Amino acid sequence: MKFDSTEQYVATDDLKMAVNAAITLQRPLLVKGEPGTGKTMLAEQVAESLGYKLITWNVKSTTKAQQGLYEYDAVSRLRDSQLGDDRVHDIANYIVKGKLWEAFEAGEQVVLLIDEIDKADIEFPNDLLQELDRMEFFVYELQKLVKAKTRPIIIITSNNEKELPDAFLRRCFFHYINFPDRDTMNKIVDVHYEGIAEKLVKEALEVFFDVRKVPGLKKKPSTSELIDWIKLLLADDVGARLLQERDPTKAIPPLCGALVKNEQDVQLLERLAFMTRRQNR
Repeated sequence: MKFDSTEQYVATDDLKMAVNAAITLQRPLLVKGEPGTGKTMLAEQVAESLGYKLITWNVKSTTKAQQGLYEYDAVSRLRDSQLGDDRVHDIANYIVKGKLWEAFEAGEQVVLLIDEIDKADIEFPNDLLQELDRMEFFVYELQKLVKAKTRPIIIITSNNEKELPDAFLRRCFFHYINFPDRDTMNKIVDVHYEGIAEKLVKEALEVFFDVRKVPGLKKKPSTSELIDWIKLLLADDVGARLLQERDPTKAIPPLCGALVKNEQDVQLLERLAFMTRRQNR
């Protein structure tokens, strides 16, 4: 089986090739790209396309690699010993399995998503090298080796907040999701809003890409923000009409709160609109 686009996800040819290459090589697929370009959704759709279970490990700034393997709950064991609970005699009752352990012991192949790995400490990727390479780890409390029954398909996402170690990169197949061009974006909109008026989509994409081209924007609007914006335009007939009859000298689009997410960018667009009006006098 090979990954292909799904009803909810438009995958470009190079993205499909990258996913299938990583599966063939049996290496983790490291996916980078602008926030909102569908990196997390990719793992969900790979699982759906192949008919596999998805296991998600959401990484935070406080996440440690050990948590993906297992954790020993010593506090619960101490409490149970004070209460005279017989469970304290078996340490296995206090071993909490992590997402890697869950993926390793699954009876069939699964998709494991390690989401936003660059949020964690810089040592986090290095601490997973052996486990991702050998597909095994040792549980010292149980004196037990946990080895993957079937190698999971591993997809790792990064927003480029931190540089990842070379040793980690060497073990991955890398793909950067380029921001969709106009034709691809049109297909993405059609997937989310089937039967939407072509004129509205054309006008919305025109405004969207114009905003993205503004130099100096702190945060360019992403694919997910375009989808939200179009949803608002469809829900509000006034918004749709304002978009179609917009004044080209106004840089701020209607319902712009879905596209522009900080005051610096709003002020930048307002200044550009003011300069455009002065030039057109």
